[in-house]
Amino acid sequence: MSDEGGRFAMPFDVLDVTDPQQAIDPIVALLRKEAVQRVIIGLPLNMDDGSIGPAARSVVLWSGRLAMKVVIPILYIDERLSSFQAEQDLIDQQRAGQHLTRGMKKDRLDAQAAAVFLQEFLDGKLQPIELG
Repeated sequence: MSDEGGRFAMPFDVLDVTDPQQAIDPIVALLRKEAVQRVIIGLPLNMDDGSIGPAARSVVLWSGRLAMKVVIPILYIDERLSSFQAEQDLIDQQRAGQHLTRGMKKDRLDAQAAAVFLQEFLDGKLQPIELG
């Protein structure tokens, strides 16, 4: 999530679901509760050439189902390397003395990775990906 002014991204929460479809209704409720103006979705492009592969197609299909339930813009952002940066951030936190269990690290890694690419978008470093 970002602050109200859209300047700072911060990890918010991680939904623990076995089927991504189970996440849609809780996300829709959160979007409404927080009066979210737009949704930024990380697109896992192929590392070698930035093309859209099976994982990215799955994300686009899922987000299409989300789009049917909301009336706000949904934008796609290249999420490559966001997990690497998030991992580095967590290592820095551990070096600073913060204790993280393996389970806590996994959840925080996902939330931190989302915050990383959202912050890069807010800073103008990442542009929305046009799908066509």
